[in-house]
Amino acid sequence: MRNLESYIRDVPDFPKPGILFKDITTLLKDKEGFKAAIDALYEKVKDIQVDKVIGIESRGFIFAPLLAYRLGAGFVPVRKPGKLPAETVKISYDLEYGQDSLEIHKDALNRGDRVLIVDDLVATGGTAEAVCKMVEQLGGTVAAVEFLVELNFLKGRDRFSSYPFFSLLRY
Repeated sequence: MRNLESYIRDVPDFPKPGILFKDITTLLKDKEGFKAAIDALYEKVKDIQVDKVIGIESRGFIFAPLLAYRLGAGFVPVRKPGKLPAETVKISYDLEYGQDSLEIHKDALNRGDRVLIVDDLVATGGTAEAVCKMVEQLGGTVAAVEFLVELNFLKGRDRFSSYPFFSLLRY
């Protein structure tokens, strides 16, 4: 099997000029690469006690349920506003180009739940940091944050100094 980095495709000037997009769809479509990625993500967190695994919309939904299954935990989606059907908690956060918001069901976590937060990629870290705040607002504890890809030059890791932080591929 090839190393995981060889499955990631670079797409220049997407979604705008000057951006080099790390496309994970080439990894996802390859049965060996996808399995290796899930196994490697699991290996990093298998010894952490986790009650719930949060997946951040949308690509976090690919990895988080599989990790929840392997860890014997529940899966919780965090979505863009207006996508969840029951009462939600909403958080707004700053992006490098504006502001965005995410929601979680108000009853998604129990007080004291230990939560693993998962997404495909960490850039500046603002999105995942907002999810950490939501977890704590609902009475949960962030057990760890984990990403398939980390863009080192954007220093997103720096936002998570108080949480265990894991990433598989660093660029």
